[in-house]
Amino acid sequence: MAEPSSSTTAEVSQHADEPWNAVITKKQIGYASLVCFIAWVASVYDYTLFGTLLPVIAEDFGWSAAKATAINTYATIGVFLVSLVVGFLIDRYGRKKTLIMLVIGGAVSSGLSGVAIGAASMVIIRAFSGFAVSEEVVNAVYLNEIYKKAKGRGFMYSLVQSGWPVGALLAAGMTSLLLPVVGWRGSFFVAACASIIVIVMAVRLPESPVFAAIKEVERRRKAGDAEGAAKLAAEQDLEVDTGSNLGLKGVFAPELRRHTISLSLVWLFSWMAIQVFAVLGTTVLVEAKGVSFENSLYVLILANAVGFVGYLSHGLVGDRIGRRNTVLMGFLLGGIASIIMLLGPADDSFIYMMYAITLFFLLGPFAAILFYMGESFPAHVRGTGANVAHVMAPVGAIIGSGLVSILLTVGVSMTWAAILAGSLPLVLSGLLMFGTRHVDHLENDPIEEAVA
Repeated sequence: MAEPSSSTTAEVSQHADEPWNAVITKKQIGYASLVCFIAWVASVYDYTLFGTLLPVIAEDFGWSAAKATAINTYATIGVFLVSLVVGFLIDRYGRKKTLIMLVIGGAVSSGLSGVAIGAASMVIIRAFSGFAVSEEVVNAVYLNEIYKKAKGRGFMYSLVQSGWPVGALLAAGMTSLLLPVVGWRGSFFVAACASIIVIVMAVRLPESPVFAAIKEVERRRKAGDAEGAAKLAAEQDLEVDTGSNLGLKGVFAPELRRHTISLSLVWLFSWMAIQVFAVLGTTVLVEAKGVSFENSLYVLILANAVGFVGYLSHGLVGDRIGRRNTVLMGFLLGGIASIIMLLGPADDSFIYMMYAITLFFLLGPFAAILFYMGESFPAHVRGTGANVAHVMAPVGAIIGSGLVSILLTVGVSMTWAAILAGSLPLVLSGLLMFGTRHVDHLENDPIEEAVA
């Protein structure tokens, strides 16, 4: 057998050293998971801290309850607008750099919140928390590519995504400890410091080899090397960028349009339910079921604990039966459980049990749907596609809160307001999953087919 030439050996060695052929070690996977988890905890900490401190902030500025909730609504609109740019950042600048940029945005939002001088400045500053809440989109895209064919990658991601209840609990706990000492302004400064720690950790993250391959294919095309671009795309199981399948054009192309629209509506309707049963949970329990306010606070603590278990459970089930099926069934069961709770007897044990089941199936599927978004969009529009769907979350929150207010104003009871604004949208979000793409959960990136 002839010995390989030195030029061939050098070529193989050179290709092995290319960033798109980089092997992500178990140690790097573990570190990436840890950093993304801490980044998400810090982001949720910042995002929920404002809601936790809002009554204190309102008292300090002399805002009425109506003005405080209006400011929160305007800030949520700002969050939506800021979130729109995240998909572009992911696909343009890379997963790692975007994660760092979003954490910086969250740190700025936290720090400046502590020096707000009134309603207008607070709305503008809190709008930048849209960077913080969008950090989960980067996690979904980045970790999907870092994990590649790792066994049980859905469950691994659910551990990262469980940073939501951890961050929410941390915000509530730290507020009770810090508020008497440093006040609400100092509490925001502490949140900013937590984000700075994440930035330092994120600098050591490896960039996604998939993103490196995408950029190299793009470079070769622009250099006129169409054959080389097609060859690398085939080697890396990527679609060749034709220039017309990027950004919004790409995610609304005929082959992706139904999927993108369905997934966006799933986020919108499910976040209507989030607003009703998670954000306004105490109000619903007090007004619809006659639970005392003090007991409703204990139920909220239970909710976060159940949410944590729900994330892990849905991540595990998603690895077994597919994440699309897991989300579909989870949201349907959550909607049904909430209706049973609202129309069932006013017995405390029954209410607590059904509310826990509702939140288990309301919160848990988000661990599966976020990872599903990463694997259901082709790599070249993965960031844009995931973000287009995700930005509908704050829209759903606004609609859910507004619909409850309208229904109560016209004389509808809280029971039926919660069903119409929360339960039925949650059922609908489950049904809308039928319009999304099938993904073989046992294969990795099955839709990233090379185009010759």
